[in-house]
Amino acid sequence: MDLPVMPPVKPMLAKPAARIPPGMSYEAKWDGFRAVVHRDGDEIEIGSRTGKPLTRYFPEVAAALLAELPPRCVVDGEIVIARDGRLDFDALLERIHPADSRVRTLAERTPASFVAFDLLALGDDSLMDVPQSGRRSRLVEALAGVRPPVHVAPATTDLAVARQWFERYEGAGLDGVVAKPPDIPYRPDERLMVKVKHERTADCVVAGFRHHKSGPVLGSLLLGLYDAAGRLQHVGVSASFTMRRREELVEELAPWRMDSAEGHPWQEWADAEAHTAGRMPGAPSRWSGKKDLSWVPLRPERVVEVAYDHMQGDRFRHTARFRRWRPDRTPSSCTYAQLEEPVRYDLADVLAAPPAPA
Repeated sequence: MDLPVMPPVKPMLAKPAARIPPGMSYEAKWDGFRAVVHRDGDEIEIGSRTGKPLTRYFPEVAAALLAELPPRCVVDGEIVIARDGRLDFDALLERIHPADSRVRTLAERTPASFVAFDLLALGDDSLMDVPQSGRRSRLVEALAGVRPPVHVAPATTDLAVARQWFERYEGAGLDGVVAKPPDIPYRPDERLMVKVKHERTADCVVAGFRHHKSGPVLGSLLLGLYDAAGRLQHVGVSASFTMRRREELVEELAPWRMDSAEGHPWQEWADAEAHTAGRMPGAPSRWSGKKDLSWVPLRPERVVEVAYDHMQGDRFRHTARFRRWRPDRTPSSCTYAQLEEPVRYDLADVLAAPPAPA
């Protein structure tokens, strides 16, 4: 492979904001695997956000990119999987599997797509120093004839349209909106863009915690919600605390600490079969590797209000943010019924928006 921009390339990133800023180019924020694609003739490499290759996990995407992309190019985008008109991140996670036969079976059963939103090189030309507006124009021109499962991300410079996308596209499983200053060059691993994500709150049961990697202080709170059958399901964690607050929380939660998990709603977490019937902490993960997933059980009696962006199935998609304790709420009232359900919006309608230069 001999390209003006060689792998690995860490993608340019975005910093969070509370509101969509004016005077920028706007795109939907895709909930998938960020991927930088290098193509040189018959050679193709799909790199992850960390630079590690994803090619073997998405053979159908690699084949489509070879068929649809220009012969020599470097494209930044997102690998996504849709089910029933919505993005499905869990289906992506299933692909990270050591068995090639399993990967190929899933590629046929739940094929992935690639959404392109930036062009880093074309032919012999590096576009890294070209302003974003210029790269966008080159992207739209170079990929004008692409067919599914390869797409060009819709974009707009109209703030009103971006606000509509922010409200509507969540129903298709998208994360929010990304705003790109039109004059910025492409700078790997730098947060030069802006992301605006949805935020809601939920009252959750605190049913345990994990220790921090640095020592005997709290690393994360383990959060639960009761399902319709009255089972406490593990829905995620809250983990962003100062070191001083981590120390305080260990002491603060001491009265609810259990000597063992016996009698706890998640007492069977070490049994692999138990995870098929509900969500519990400590499940093995190909992503965590050797990471210590042991946890300290607490009597499920304390309620905390957390902020979250959106749900992925029956759990929080990202780490929830601690807001406050809720002594006025009973644990039994912490159910899935409190969660707001976004209005459904078909992903096909998102991709049907014209990919005009922005």
